[in-house]
Amino acid sequence: MTNSVDKGEPRIVAVIDIGSNSVRMVVAQLLPDGRIDVLERMRRPVRLGQDTFLHQQLSQRTINASTAILRDYRRVLDSYHVSQIRAVATSAVREAANADAFLDRVLMAANIEVEVIEPTEEGRLTVHALLHAMGGAADLRGGEALVVDIGGGSALLTLLRQGEIAVSGSYALGSIRLQEILATDQESPDRAADLLRHQIAGTVGAIRNSLPIGEVGQFIAVGGDARFAAAQVGRRLPTADLSTIGVQEFDKFVEKCVSHTAAELARIHAIPFADAETLVPALLGYQALLKATKVEQMLVSDVSMRDGLLLDMTQSLKAEEAATIRNSIIQSAKGIGEKYHYDARHSQHVADLAVRIFDVMHNEHRLSDHERLLLYVAGLLHEVGMYVASSSHHKHSYYLIANSEVFGLRRADLMVVALAARYHRRSPPKRTHPEYMVLPREKRMIVSKLSAILRVADALDRGHAQQIRDVRFELLPNELIIYVSGLPDLMLERRALAAKADLFGDVYGQRVRLEEADVAPVDLRPTESLQ
Repeated sequence: MTNSVDKGEPRIVAVIDIGSNSVRMVVAQLLPDGRIDVLERMRRPVRLGQDTFLHQQLSQRTINASTAILRDYRRVLDSYHVSQIRAVATSAVREAANADAFLDRVLMAANIEVEVIEPTEEGRLTVHALLHAMGGAADLRGGEALVVDIGGGSALLTLLRQGEIAVSGSYALGSIRLQEILATDQESPDRAADLLRHQIAGTVGAIRNSLPIGEVGQFIAVGGDARFAAAQVGRRLPTADLSTIGVQEFDKFVEKCVSHTAAELARIHAIPFADAETLVPALLGYQALLKATKVEQMLVSDVSMRDGLLLDMTQSLKAEEAATIRNSIIQSAKGIGEKYHYDARHSQHVADLAVRIFDVMHNEHRLSDHERLLLYVAGLLHEVGMYVASSSHHKHSYYLIANSEVFGLRRADLMVVALAARYHRRSPPKRTHPEYMVLPREKRMIVSKLSAILRVADALDRGHAQQIRDVRFELLPNELIIYVSGLPDLMLERRALAAKADLFGDVYGQRVRLEEADVAPVDLRPTESLQ
């Protein structure tokens, strides 16, 4: 596995994945020549999902077992002198009522800070690794592809169109979740398979109503159970760490597996019992989704979310991969806007104006391209609250965004977007606003900087008519002048600026002035505004 890294001394890093049935760790060396050299992989079984999916919280026994594993991992990390660690937890911890207590115990016992990530972040990391392994999106340009990752708690489905993520979702098809909810370990193999198939069929039916999976031309499976099937009956492809399994071969293998208990599967295939327990539910899930797509073969990738975590830690993406992820975030945001019937033309125009102002103010705010993207998304979604009510729609926008999932954005990023949208009108951020004050100081500053720009951009399209298109900016020591051409009357926009530029003045120490002038036309197409 290789990727570009900063030139200089090698770095030893580690990633930890706390899943539903095990805790995994990868220790790797990031080399100056661009290679990621994996030094050690570790996996210890622990059934966090068994507690959460049945009882909605982690038992003390499971917490103790998990912290003991992580304490052992800490000793390994210290022996390697690891310089950076990223530890994440997924559905079993995310859905546990006592997740905070678990995270505190881990921090105290092992000095490891664990980040609970959302399904969209899981999907982003996995697709990031997949695109990297396949040379960006080059091998996925033809039509549509469905990426399926069935884990212990959920199934992550990502639909790719022309190599770019169109939509992603998380569904209750996790192998451990199904097993615990249906209590299949108490049934005969045939009866267990019937129960699983019935439950899976209902969920796949709901998926088909929300995702056009019947139209895809490629089915790419990710996950340990899919890799196991590929090792048994698949054919290895020469590139991209892929295997292929024909539908008929896969069906035959599934039928052999469902006729055995987990204990028998463990003995027959010489695999750990914990792996054997998840095998049948996962394979039946892949099978049902595969049949729903009507493709003739399943591709199986060797990548995992942990590969995506390692790639993130290199802090360097190929331009094509970065563009794909960025475009996926934008398309996901637009999907949310469409769901809430937003004014697409106004929102797009405000987003484009906002990033132009962001660029002009770069030496003042000193934020990165990532915050530029967050501002763009906030511009797209700032008025989705109109779906609830026009009155206080900025507050409704905050609620809808904060409770949505934007593919590729972490929860912390989504909160910045939600708050920037919340402050696009009316009151600026205040210390009496708990959702704002709960953020660390650095994030509060980012929200204020982005909100100040968004308020100005929104004022420039006060009438929702996109009249202000030909603009030029002049940044003076105490003033930002916006020159506009082609409009006979700027009264409405000037009034809007007078009402909404207060935060801009507080944050940047500059007033905003709107003036008529002859300026060269500027194309505000969104594809160019985010280059």
